[in-house]
Amino acid sequence: MLFDNKALKKLIIPLVVEQLLVITVGFADTVMVASVGEAAVSAVSLVDAINILLINIFAALGTGGAVVAAQFIGQGSKDKAKYSAKQLILITALLSVIIMVIVIAFNVPLLHMVFGNVEVDVMKNAEIYFLFSAMSYPFIALYNSGAALFRAIGNSKISMINSAVMNVINIILNAIFIFVFRWGVFGAVLATLIARAVACIVILKMLSHRDNDVCVNDYLHWKFDFMYMKHWSFDFTYIKKILSIGVPSGLENGMFQLGKILVQSLIATFGTYSIAANAVSNNLAQMQIIPGMAMSLAMVTVVGQCVGANDYKQAKYYVKKLLKITYLSMAGLIVVLIIATPSILTFYSLSKETTDLAYQCIFLHAIIAALIWPTSFTFPNALRAANDAKFTMIVSAASMLIFRLCFSYVLGQYMNLGLIGVWIAMFIDWGVRCIFFIWRYFSGKWMNRQLV
Repeated sequence: MLFDNKALKKLIIPLVVEQLLVITVGFADTVMVASVGEAAVSAVSLVDAINILLINIFAALGTGGAVVAAQFIGQGSKDKAKYSAKQLILITALLSVIIMVIVIAFNVPLLHMVFGNVEVDVMKNAEIYFLFSAMSYPFIALYNSGAALFRAIGNSKISMINSAVMNVINIILNAIFIFVFRWGVFGAVLATLIARAVACIVILKMLSHRDNDVCVNDYLHWKFDFMYMKHWSFDFTYIKKILSIGVPSGLENGMFQLGKILVQSLIATFGTYSIAANAVSNNLAQMQIIPGMAMSLAMVTVVGQCVGANDYKQAKYYVKKLLKITYLSMAGLIVVLIIATPSILTFYSLSKETTDLAYQCIFLHAIIAALIWPTSFTFPNALRAANDAKFTMIVSAASMLIFRLCFSYVLGQYMNLGLIGVWIAMFIDWGVRCIFFIWRYFSGKWMNRQLV
């Protein structure tokens, strides 16, 4: 077996800790920003819908690189794994800088086009938050790619440590900038920018160590000295492999987040109470799925290496095992969080109307997430790791647009269910995904599609 229980624990536990750190800091961020006012927390919520869209595109590139590297490692081709890692860093740096420049140039028009109906105070805060968020895109993109490469070789401890460093810096600077300097939304986004820059530098430095199974070096030669460009030339054979996973995953994540942005623009018409309640609900809902998000990352490494070794019997074994762990761990965590939710909500300093609405959304999410979230989101990473990313892209994008987006308007606007209707539409989307992904798995069409 490629992964015994000890190896799985070594991979999974740091991933869970890493996701816990991310969500905890997200919770702390929201609480700190909420102290500035509901206009501030609403602005951060709206902009983060766009930020997550772009960051998920970067993460999709990292997933593509991780799948390629994991399959090469499973195949026993470590030199090719190292070379593919270098190509991943190249393409990530180029695309992230291009996107950063575009967003900075069209900051205000983009926000007014998507969220033009929000209150003046909300829009003013959103413009500040969006501008400085864009400056951090190359840092978070390169960090995600570096972390994905370490996870591909089963060393998730490195990404956990770096995540801890980034999040500790973020939360400390948040407290200083918001409570001491009184910089409000600007303080929150500045803390994020600095934390991402530090994490990026650290993980790229760690990735350059030659004793890693995948390592990347010659950063300076590529960046400044064109005489040595041969060390960092684009190899489209490898980039094509990365993009064959990264592009479908990026389009899938892009369509998914685009749908969420359109839904967010609908929620914006429900008023500041709904925007704030949705922001808080999303934050707490993320806590409920921490084990599922960690297992999603583990699926790429484990199944990717099994597929690289052309051992589909082990791939099936680990898919079932990781899904079982996901369901059990999520169920246990959800029970604890539902009991604690009323107390947690008091930290946000929100109005009674906002708090009550948020609790309803969180409670509904807990029930449905325990039943179908792992099959909707953790499970398809097994298909992606087997080079079946196009199928997951088509299903996810179609389900988002047809079911979540359309039903959000039907239930939320036309049936006057408001924010609750939007969340019910989200659950319908999850159910549709489950049906198609389970069918694909048992059909066997995801097998024998090796990428390397």
